Amino acid sequence: MSTKKIRVTILDDHQSIVDGYVYRLSQIPQIEVAATCSFGDELEHALAKHSTDVLLLDVNVPAGPDNPNPYPILSIIPKLLQIYPDINILVISMHSERGLIRAVMEAGASGYILKDDQATVRDLGNVILSVGGGGIYFSQKAYQLYAKSQLDDGPEHLTARQLEVLSLCAAYPDDTTAELAQRMTIANSTLRNLLSGAYVKLEVHTRTAAIAKARQLGIIVQD
Repeated sequence: MSTKKIRVTILDDHQSIVDGYVYRLSQIPQIEVAATCSFGDELEHALAKHSTDVLLLDVNVPAGPDNPNPYPILSIIPKLLQIYPDINILVISMHSERGLIRAVMEAGASGYILKDDQATVRDLGNVILSVGGGGIYFSQKAYQLYAKSQLDDGPEHLTARQLEVLSLCAAYPDDTTAELAQRMTIANSTLRNLLSGAYVKLEVHTRTAAIAKARQLGIIVQD
């Protein structure tokens, strides 16, 4: 019996880096690299042509061969999540500015990896499997930068919307992200941002762990 593979599309303008990712991911039987792109303007065409579960996205890619300006990923991420509600976007970058990490996550990304985090890059296949399964993932430094303000209030101070989405996750554990967003009548990117913020406050990485932790803390009721 065959298992459905997680299909990955990669956007990065350095061919040697792309080749490294492709090599590492090719070692994982559950993963298939669907497409690679060097310029931002190629991405939407690639996604339309190749079904994708996880998009590995560099934040500093030129828009096109004749346009060296950076591809506007903070605008593109929510747009892609509306078009492809089940896609998971994993950002990988050399940039570690706290504001950028927060903006990317608030746009709806499922994680942020720093390119100099060699341990994570070596384990990229397992990271992709985790994110493709609905989890979030950060390099340790990126996590610390993003989490500080989220953790200041402690896990008992989840926002009303974060509590709402966790209660829905508990009630409908088999719903996709898109289906949960539809239940809340919000954009997929907003739903993902609510989930990632809740995960960070609860210090977990998956929906199942978030629900379990929230129940343990008495934030949401037991079955």
